[in-house]
Amino acid sequence: MFLEPQELHPGFIGRLMCEQCGPGLCGEGAEVLRGSVPMAATSWLESGPQPSTSLRDCPGWPRGCTEETMPQTSVVFSSILGPSCSGQGQPGMGERGGGAGGSGDLIFQDGRLISGSLEALMEHLVPTVDYYPDRTYIFTFLLSSRVFIPPHDLLARVGQLCVEQRQQLEAGSEKAKLKSFSAKIVQLLKEWTEAFPFDFQDEKAMAELKAITHRVTQCDEENGTVKKAISQMTQSLLLSLAARSQLQELREKLRSPAMDKGPVLKAKPPTAQKDILGVCCDPLVLAQQLTHIELERVGSIHPEDLMQIVSHTDSRDKHRCRGDMTKTYSLEAYDNWFNCLSMLVATEVCRVVKKKHRTRMLEFFIDVARECFNIGNFNSMMAIISGMNLSPVARLKKTWSKVKTAKFDVLEHHMDPSSNFCNYRTALQGATQRSQTANSSREKIVIPVFNLFVKDIYFLHKIHTNHLPNGHINFKKFWEISRQIHEFMTWTQVECPFEKDKKIQSYLLTAPIYSEEALFIASFESEGPENHMEKDSWKTLRTTLLNRA
Repeated sequence: MFLEPQELHPGFIGRLMCEQCGPGLCGEGAEVLRGSVPMAATSWLESGPQPSTSLRDCPGWPRGCTEETMPQTSVVFSSILGPSCSGQGQPGMGERGGGAGGSGDLIFQDGRLISGSLEALMEHLVPTVDYYPDRTYIFTFLLSSRVFIPPHDLLARVGQLCVEQRQQLEAGSEKAKLKSFSAKIVQLLKEWTEAFPFDFQDEKAMAELKAITHRVTQCDEENGTVKKAISQMTQSLLLSLAARSQLQELREKLRSPAMDKGPVLKAKPPTAQKDILGVCCDPLVLAQQLTHIELERVGSIHPEDLMQIVSHTDSRDKHRCRGDMTKTYSLEAYDNWFNCLSMLVATEVCRVVKKKHRTRMLEFFIDVARECFNIGNFNSMMAIISGMNLSPVARLKKTWSKVKTAKFDVLEHHMDPSSNFCNYRTALQGATQRSQTANSSREKIVIPVFNLFVKDIYFLHKIHTNHLPNGHINFKKFWEISRQIHEFMTWTQVECPFEKDKKIQSYLLTAPIYSEEALFIASFESEGPENHMEKDSWKTLRTTLLNRA
């Protein structure tokens, strides 16, 4: 049988990072997770691009990025920035290029930035008159720098570098160059505030931003182009922060443990009680509604949230990177959704009194999982399979004997954990390729198994050090982490093409779910214990119920 959800999906960062027995698990399941190393990423980091079936063979993100997938230079600045600032060249091209010696230099390999000191990497971020950093570098460094330095401190250093360059330009009385430089600084800040607006929730960061923009506007007395761009940037930033703050407050009010969604039932309910088939009997429609919920929930996850996987577990830089664990709430909430869906599936099966109806319920969920697979919703598919493989459901042998399991066997084959979930990764790669060439929004949907994505990032971080022996930051590692996070964020931004059914979604999100104890009680009431272990378990459960009564 397939792994149960407790083993397969251990949860968000706090539970994933068990130092004693491996990530997320104690006991037998730990070996499964220890084997789930993103091998393609590992081989690329150590020996260059290698073909692989477990992860995409793209060795790094910049090669696959296009103008459509990255933040673009705004029209306001297109004439001011000039051709040297298109951002499409190799990282390091232009004035900021580094050599191969000295701790402050940047090291390149085949035109690709692979390491450098923190100071050199920060300098590489700041534009000059003749240079503007590559867009992929901006995103990667802003994302990964929080492992080594808080965003407000990085912004302060950027401000210092801007002042130094401004003073040099003012000394030369070159107004045109000063104006061009100012426009590039504003463009950098615009990309920063759009990609990581939560960095500016900190009062220190906002103060630094105001200080930089104030200095920049001093050279824009004539037509106010830079001032106008700064005003638009600030307004957009404040709107983003307000929207996220309101959403976070709402979630905190609604926050509750996953297993407290409904009452813990001691016995099976009356047969007249509504079940999922009474709400939706079409597997495709239910799969579409699950996809709606998935995209809504995963859409609340931001790049900096995912970077907590790295910053929370790093030991060498813990004194510098104080990961705000409140940012992991989006990850925790998404993890809880997976577990709730698994338990809901098990509840819907175990609560049914008649064997014929239980058989129908199992076949229905198998069809729903298959439709999820066809859509590209792998996370819901995995949750459904996990729910059907929970012990209270898996032990119902008389019920399973009536189920046509051919389709279920195919689904389990796709989610076979052997060879680092090779079959799943192959299917995910196919869905990714379909998404990239999609002609309709339905074909763009890719919702990966979130737990496996988190583990890939986690192992990539644990296997490769942040620093090289010469003290440089191992930027090659962060290119790959950034590439995977960027790809994930691209998937989350897809707009769901299916019409929302509030009745179905309300049931999925609010229907009572059984506790593990209640699931076993319902299961034993449907099909009695068959061996000594089950008989002992059933006896213990009955004794517990009598004592409570």
